[in-house]
Amino acid sequence: MLLKWSQSVQWFGKNVSKWIFRLHIDIRTLDLYPVNTSDGGLGVTEFVDVKNMTRWIQRDGVEPIMASMVEYLEADFARWEAFDKVARVASHTPFGVIELMPTSDTKEYAFKYVNGHPFNPARGFQTVTAFGMLADVDNGYPTFLAEMTLLTALRTAATSAMVARRVARPGAQVMAMIGAGSQAEFQALAFRALMGIDQLRVYDVDPAAVEKLRRNLQPLGFDIQEAGSTSESVVGADIVTTCTADKARATILSSEQVPAGVHINAVGGDCPGKTELDPELLRRAKVFVEFPEQTRVEGEIQQMAPDFPVTEFWKVLTGAEEGRTSAEQITIFDSVGFAIADFSALRCARDATAGTDLQTYIDLVADPEDPKDLFSLVNTLKPVG
Repeated sequence: MLLKWSQSVQWFGKNVSKWIFRLHIDIRTLDLYPVNTSDGGLGVTEFVDVKNMTRWIQRDGVEPIMASMVEYLEADFARWEAFDKVARVASHTPFGVIELMPTSDTKEYAFKYVNGHPFNPARGFQTVTAFGMLADVDNGYPTFLAEMTLLTALRTAATSAMVARRVARPGAQVMAMIGAGSQAEFQALAFRALMGIDQLRVYDVDPAAVEKLRRNLQPLGFDIQEAGSTSESVVGADIVTTCTADKARATILSSEQVPAGVHINAVGGDCPGKTELDPELLRRAKVFVEFPEQTRVEGEIQQMAPDFPVTEFWKVLTGAEEGRTSAEQITIFDSVGFAIADFSALRCARDATAGTDLQTYIDLVADPEDPKDLFSLVNTLKPVG
């Protein structure tokens, strides 16, 4: 067998065994890992559908999964500069937005398809749906495809708690939640898993949403108090999570409502023309972001001047920049969601389900025996004569 540096080498041929090992060799690393090809062919892709994503979450538990996911997130954020980064590609309509979120390192490429349609629940549809994929950078073949509506909910909450653990005041005990929609339970569980917070002060314009959250979380041991307004919810809170769905330039929180020392987890402002925070509150705070080029277009800081100062969270994680600098400082995580977090979430899901019945396999890529003879797969012509 001939080995070539910086080249993928295949052992045993494409159909010798159900398991094929691909040997990746370069000057720095030697990685050997199995790729299940089901009934043969490298075009077969590992797949986790909605049913199996649900089974995985029920099997391992929401909080343990998010704690594990944070390990993947921190590992990938710590090597932020190794990734190819671009703001997501968005298609905006009066109904909502559809986006593609790509990124890659030197070995794997990832993308997520995601929508945001705030009027969907009134029609019986989810506000946000998503699916995503990992591919081998070496040959371009897709290796893993997964449901990401649930996975995005997990990674969004895990990212919020990861940031808060680094920049909120130590000893935080109470979280205000403004907005009790689909993301709310995941946020609450993430903050309990990472920071031990189980006291919630919840406000939503829809009382049924608060009741839904209470029904889901109270049996899990949360202390939940319903607030009559955003101002009431913030009283006594160490952390404030804003997560509303309306696509509008709204002021969910004014500067006057927020006392010194609070950490704000601003989740809802995630596309152009959609904000939740008073600009004056941003001026009072130290603002942390994922990818500034994207956040300045989609996040709370779209309201601010192009040179408004922000701190990239990966630099806090690696020690390149400071996080919170005083107990009185207001900190804000201007969360819009970035593709590297999806990359981490997909890796987490793939690794956790590998080798189990939670993964199935689909033929996603036409892969003829002769790579130059694609026509052989469809040739039904009869010879003339």
